[in-house]
Amino acid sequence: MNGRPPPVPPGSAVGVVIATRDRRDSLAHTLRRLRELPERPPVVVVDNASRDGTREMIDRDHPEVRVVALAENQGATARTDGVRLLGTPYVAFSDDDSWWAPGALTAAVRHLEAHPRLGLIAARTLVGPEGTEDPMNEVLATSPLGRVADLPGTQVLGFLGCAAVARRAAYLDAGGYHRVLFFGAEETLLAYDLAARGWGVTYCPDVVAHHHPAAAPRPHRNALQRRNEVLTAWLRRPLPLALARTGALAAEARRDGPARRALREALLRLPGALRARAPLPPHVERAARLLEGDPA
Repeated sequence: MNGRPPPVPPGSAVGVVIATRDRRDSLAHTLRRLRELPERPPVVVVDNASRDGTREMIDRDHPEVRVVALAENQGATARTDGVRLLGTPYVAFSDDDSWWAPGALTAAVRHLEAHPRLGLIAARTLVGPEGTEDPMNEVLATSPLGRVADLPGTQVLGFLGCAAVARRAAYLDAGGYHRVLFFGAEETLLAYDLAARGWGVTYCPDVVAHHHPAAAPRPHRNALQRRNEVLTAWLRRPLPLALARTGALAAEARRDGPARRALREALLRLPGALRARAPLPPHVERAARLLEGDPA
């Protein structure tokens, strides 16, 4: 960790946390975009043991950014190190290939300050140079959970990790991203835990993030997501549902390589998930079932 505190402009209420690993060039572009924002948010980068000169690039080209240099890769939980370090009441999460539209953070702060129960905002995400709507936008906008009087936007139980703004106190109250999952589809569990603690999670389309993912998909991403869907069920959902999802993955594993990897890794992490098991409160479980198309 370098010794420079992140500069906080007068009245600044939101900072940005980025977790990265071996993505120096993409991160450099993101940091330039964030530096151009009218809000001039303080930025903390948590480096997951990169070996490509990431820290040297930040020190050389972005002295305004604070770096947390981890000795080993901590996956998504690295974001929590950044949240703890950042002193602003609200935290915007970017990935090393995403950034915020001008005015988006101001809109997020306006929502958070007007709605004390609001714990996390899922942003509208525009993909690539063309600004194509991410398919997740439609999923979130049409959530069957609808609206409630004390929250803005539409209630959801999911979001994109590269396009979310959280109340710092709510994020820490919910425990942040879970170590059992490490990385891949980790957002759903955090949304569950926020809702279980009484915090609202909503989609607000006036808060806009830009995402420019690499053209080539990251290897093994599908297996990680499927693994973590099963582990999330064991961590928070009823046992019959967890057993059913594990059985379905085992059936796929007979003929599918990524499914075999997902099942193997899920079973290796299952003892940790069982130790941390805490089923959702009934009202949150009902909401999760509704989102899955199961009104029961």
